[in-house]
Amino acid sequence: MRRALEFARRGQGFVEPNPMVGCVIVRGEDVVGEGHHEVFGGPHAEINAMQMAGEQCGGGTLYVTLEPCCHFGKTPPCTQAIIAAGIKRVVAAMRDPFPKVSGGGFAELERAGIEVAHGVLQAEAEELNAPYLKLLREGRPWVIAKWAMTLDGKIATSSGQSKWISGPESREIVQQLRARMDAIVIGRRTAELDDPLLTARLRDGAKPARVAARIVVDSAASLSLSSQLVRTAREVPLLIAASTSAEANRVATLTAAGAEVIQLPGASAAERLKQLLDELGRRRLTNILVEGGGQLLGSLFEAGLADEVHCFIAPKVFGGSGAPGPVGAQGVASLHRAWQFAHVGRRIVGDDIYIHGRLKKRS
Repeated sequence: MRRALEFARRGQGFVEPNPMVGCVIVRGEDVVGEGHHEVFGGPHAEINAMQMAGEQCGGGTLYVTLEPCCHFGKTPPCTQAIIAAGIKRVVAAMRDPFPKVSGGGFAELERAGIEVAHGVLQAEAEELNAPYLKLLREGRPWVIAKWAMTLDGKIATSSGQSKWISGPESREIVQQLRARMDAIVIGRRTAELDDPLLTARLRDGAKPARVAARIVVDSAASLSLSSQLVRTAREVPLLIAASTSAEANRVATLTAAGAEVIQLPGASAAERLKQLLDELGRRRLTNILVEGGGQLLGSLFEAGLADEVHCFIAPKVFGGSGAPGPVGAQGVASLHRAWQFAHVGRRIVGDDIYIHGRLKKRS
């Protein structure tokens, strides 16, 4: 099952909104087939592994990280293929909560006389597919907050300069993150100061797993038409998240330039962020990267909307009480209300310290 989980991770960025799934087929003491779900709309992990195993599937045990599907979607049911291949035992890490499966795959296999077991490395499988599970459970994408800061916790100088705080090795990791996202989100102030393109630029011209939509949280729909984001809106999707009070002529102008403007009725920034995530969930976006600035990230944290953090700390000091930090808004009043991590990773990247992890949910 650990091997199947390793295979499953290979689909990250390629299979969403589907889950990442890996499969290993064993006959006797020998591994005869391995595979993973490689691309959205393509064959599932079980099919790829059975194609490798061929006739050796007969009498074998199939280990899979998620309950096999039993319905027609973009591909036929995996359960029927497993039955036809002569597999005698199926071991799954977890049940698939997708309504058209949700125990039905196990039941169909058992009716065909196949021994079924599940719950092997279930926690690891659930962690791997946390974004998929959140989208099913809450109807919202997995939200990753990212920032680079100095040793004294600044994301820009007092004059607003921020390029570049982190080193080239850290920026390469950010490009890899962007390359597997469904959307990248920034605030209007960041768009104004940095004039970013927000596309993934990988080493050696490698092609990203997917092209992320660029989203600017801009309540007044005031993003400049001369910005790189607007000038490339017909090439890479650009969405402006505005409020219902945005002037009609601004909305029309940005729309005519190729951007999509959605107007959210929430009275506060936090309410509009929740409405934005609801809309992205309806569009089946699975992973989004929020790159700031401080007010946007502050609103995200205060509303309890962040799931994961990637932070790069550079050995620099900016100083200045007017220089912004990464997470603004009100913040916490007491230590016990601090946001804490459930899982933490840390390593040295060039001259920087890279810390990343998933956040604990607070009551």
